[in-house]
Amino acid sequence: MSSQTGISKTEPLIRTVKRAELSKNRIFLLRIVALVLAIVAGGLFLLCIGYNPFQVYGTIIYGAFRSGMAIQATVKIMIPLLITSLGVALAFKMQFWNIGAEGQIIMGAIFATYFALFHADWPHWLLLAVMFLAGMAGGGLWALLPAVFKVKFNTNETLFTLMLNYIALNLIVFFRDGPWADPQSGGFPKIATFDANAQLNKVFGVQAGWIIGLVLVVVVYIYLRYTKQGYEISVVGISKPTARYAGMNVKKIVLRTMFASGAICGIAGMVQAAGSDATLATGVAGGVGFTAIIVAWLGQLNPVSILVVTALFSILEKGSSVVESSMGLSADCSDVLQGIILFFVLGCEFFIRYRFVTRKKGGANK
Repeated sequence: MSSQTGISKTEPLIRTVKRAELSKNRIFLLRIVALVLAIVAGGLFLLCIGYNPFQVYGTIIYGAFRSGMAIQATVKIMIPLLITSLGVALAFKMQFWNIGAEGQIIMGAIFATYFALFHADWPHWLLLAVMFLAGMAGGGLWALLPAVFKVKFNTNETLFTLMLNYIALNLIVFFRDGPWADPQSGGFPKIATFDANAQLNKVFGVQAGWIIGLVLVVVVYIYLRYTKQGYEISVVGISKPTARYAGMNVKKIVLRTMFASGAICGIAGMVQAAGSDATLATGVAGGVGFTAIIVAWLGQLNPVSILVVTALFSILEKGSSVVESSMGLSADCSDVLQGIILFFVLGCEFFIRYRFVTRKKGGANK
């Protein structure tokens, strides 16, 4: 240590430190600036590859809302993303890094599919209710497994939940090529299409999963904000020692919350299989579990904000597909454009929480 400055000679030239809490107006301004910079940077990228950025951005917005069918398609993209984002938000709220939403979606779909295939003669609403509960059970139990190992053996939940994704995916392959193979597929590996009795009804031309998603936004918001269990989740997320000192059973809270997190993701699997796909396929999750992580963080783990971010993501996703088909922009370019926008938005969240500190000559900080 330097006798004059009291600062280590090995201190880095530039380091990050946590900011003092910013005002809501300052945070709002930073996010607006980040969004503008993202649009400008994306526009420069489009100019570099020979496209008119105003035309591309206009097509994205127009493509998501140009007709009733386009709006329905946008909402269809929103449904699994919204539900899954709400699920992972519960786990992240207590700082349990649930990266296994993909697997939990799949297991929810698998559990629901059993009843759709082998009990399709049940009364319609009873069958859907059982499939709904089965989807919750499948996703919840799949999420409970890493939670049990975490509280008993302190395993790494990030790796554990991530690896379970691939196990769940291969379970679909096993059922598709084995006991649940469609005998009328002519040798093509697939699971039979669900009977109409086992499919979700449509409301305003879109499968009813959007109603389930909106109801879950309200339920999760109330649960986190106004219930004892929601308060316990927040305390555990802030400090486990503090939660224990306050007399909370941290292990029980972790297990309960992870089951709830996985159960909500399992609902997304049931909704996707019985609503949009009308079957069980290896693409039932379709990367939604990973995108939901970004959505949950951008939404500040707040259900209402998550709804808004999900809508923006879905508009961008649907609009980009229209740009690809109408303007010849490749899918890779669309992904780059989306990545640029995400880079700036996520960067903004970093600067809201942290700032850079440089070391002057002689060791003083500025």
